[in-house]
Amino acid sequence: MSDPAALRENFLAQLAASLRDATFVKLTLGKPRGPDATLRNLFIRPVTLRGTPHLTFLWRHATQDITKNSSPADALAQIAALLGSTFHSAHLFTTARMAQLEFNKHGEPRLTYGPAAPAAAAATHDQPKHRLLPPESQRWLEKLGVTTATGAVRTGMADKHRQIHQFTEILSHLVAAAFPGESAPAQGRANRPGEPRLDALLACRVPTPARPLEIADMGCGKGYLTFATHDYFNHVAGRAARVHGVEARPALVETSNRTARDCGCANLDFTAGTITSAPFAALDVLLALHACDTATDDAIAKGLAAGAALIVVAPCCQKELRPQLTAAPVLAPALRHGIFQERHAEFVTDALRALLLEWAGYDTKVFEFISTEHTAKNLMIAATRRAAPDEPARRENHARAVRDLAAFYGLRQHALARHLAFNFAAPPQAGL
Repeated sequence: MSDPAALRENFLAQLAASLRDATFVKLTLGKPRGPDATLRNLFIRPVTLRGTPHLTFLWRHATQDITKNSSPADALAQIAALLGSTFHSAHLFTTARMAQLEFNKHGEPRLTYGPAAPAAAAATHDQPKHRLLPPESQRWLEKLGVTTATGAVRTGMADKHRQIHQFTEILSHLVAAAFPGESAPAQGRANRPGEPRLDALLACRVPTPARPLEIADMGCGKGYLTFATHDYFNHVAGRAARVHGVEARPALVETSNRTARDCGCANLDFTAGTITSAPFAALDVLLALHACDTATDDAIAKGLAAGAALIVVAPCCQKELRPQLTAAPVLAPALRHGIFQERHAEFVTDALRALLLEWAGYDTKVFEFISTEHTAKNLMIAATRRAAPDEPARRENHARAVRDLAAFYGLRQHALARHLAFNFAAPPQAGL
């Protein structure tokens, strides 16, 4: 039997050689064994960025894909660290042959070979990509300064262009989960004691094809994603939707309404105002991307009160809890560093938001919206209303999870908890 270490090094040497002589086609890593239970595969392909060869890493998870690019040297170091630890299966495809490295349950490798792969076309980020947004979207993309009249992305707008299309892809998956059967009859249930602010949510509005969906984008800014949402529903999903943008700056509202009229975007309008003043009694979808600090909580509460089936937020500037945090003593030496304290506050703030949404009757997903190489504020929380109300025991389990996390950090208040009249203190037990 060959030396196990030698087999692994042989495989890595073949990978390095294929990169040097331009015979590399792709590398697939599978059979993940690590702490991340959502990780499925890693796909690695060649790509050219600004005329320089790179490798693009596509990390496939259960509910999201994450793409990052690396130079060949950095990529080789990353792959060497992953092989046999995080991933226990590797398939190297070159124009000469296919090499397969498999690790058994004891960590022992086996190297086999197969036929050559077809040569890959030269990859470049300048190649046309499949996009969900329809041709109609080009008009507002041009008017908002994202693209030129010929459809080329303007200098400095590549990240925004990518974000718009990435958001549309994410929205398409979230909508499919939130509205699996729109013909179902509306159902309702009575409000439970202690839920005075969830009456509209508990009415369980269920949309039907006979009426347009009602969608609000809170704190929409220049409206890039508001326009994208309108076009996705009305031109791609084939589902009539009235989309409303809410923005505090009147000048942006005026520009957005003018652009919507010029581009013929029916059922799209923008209103000047704040999230808390927005006059929406009933909504199907609520969006709030990069609403600052507790404005995200205001938006979530607005969606809950309006009975939204889908709530999507990308939090920003989570400052409220930072002065309240009383972390466990073991964390104190680390949290004396401001950057760790800031990130810790972000984690606790958004974790509580997700837990409170689950207590309120929603299933939540928390994931990376867009790669950190494009924006540092890239966390997204998506909440889909459950079809049926929770049993009391399950609801109490959700409440206990919220209270336990708040107690661990010594928290006294949280904006979303205030909106929901949720008391961090445990209720007194009967008979005491």
